[in-house]
Amino acid sequence: MTMKDKIAAGIQSIYKSGRKGLAWLIDPDDWDDALPAKLKEIKDLKIDFIFVGGSLIHQNNISGLIEMLRENVPLIPIVIFPGNALQFSAQADAILFLSLISGRNPDLLIGQHVAVAPLIEKSDLEVLPTGYMLIDGGKKTSVHYMSQTIPLPNHNPELSVATALAGYYLGLQYFYLDAGSGATAPVNPKIIKAIKKRLKAPLFVGGGLNTLEKAQQAYLAGADIVVIGNGAEKSICLLKEISGFLESMRIWDN
Repeated sequence: MTMKDKIAAGIQSIYKSGRKGLAWLIDPDDWDDALPAKLKEIKDLKIDFIFVGGSLIHQNNISGLIEMLRENVPLIPIVIFPGNALQFSAQADAILFLSLISGRNPDLLIGQHVAVAPLIEKSDLEVLPTGYMLIDGGKKTSVHYMSQTIPLPNHNPELSVATALAGYYLGLQYFYLDAGSGATAPVNPKIIKAIKKRLKAPLFVGGGLNTLEKAQQAYLAGADIVVIGNGAEKSICLLKEISGFLESMRIWDN
C-alpha cells in the first residue's frame, strides 16, 4: 500500500472490521462565515471524512473551501463528491469517481468522467470508483433534476440489488445509496439490508438522514458509512449525536 492508498485503506478498514463510519457532506454553495465555528465544534468528534460537492455549484470556490478545511480540521481526510467535471480540485485527498448506475444518462455514466480524467491523472488524488444509486426520497430533489434520471423505487429492494450487482461486476469498488439532499424519506432500510447481504463492497448511505434515529436505522441495516449533509447544515448537534452513538457502539464492542 502506498500513501496514495490511505483513504481507500481507511474505508476498507471500516468495512472489514464492522466499525461504522461517518462523513460530513459540505456543499460549497452553503459555505458561509459560520462554517469555521462549526468546524471547531466537531474538531474532537470521530468524523472519518469530509465530502465536498453538490448537485449545482453556483460558485467556483471548492479549492478555497478545501484550504479553509485544512486550516481548521487538518486531520480529517477531504474527499470530492462531484456533481460534474467542474467540481474538481487537486487539493483534496481523494475523489469519489461517481458513475450514476441507477440512471440512463450517458453523461453521468461516463461523459463527465472523460472530461476530468486528464486532470486526475496529473494530480495525486486517490480515485475511488463508486457506483452511485439514486433512491426515491419522496420528493424531487436537486440531484434528480440535475441528473435528469428517474430514481430507483424505495420499496423494491431486488431492483436496487440487481443494479448494485451490475456495477460490482463492471468493477466498481464502492457503492453510494442516496435519497437526495433534503429528501423527506431516507433510503429504505430494507434496500440497505438487501444490498449489504448480496454485495461484498463498502456501502455509503446518505440523503434524508436528518435525525439520529434515521442514521441509526441506516447503520443497523448495513450502511458502512453514513453521510450527513443538510442535517448538519441546519444543526451541527446532529453530527455530535451520531458521533456519540458510534462511540458508544465501539465501547460496547470492546
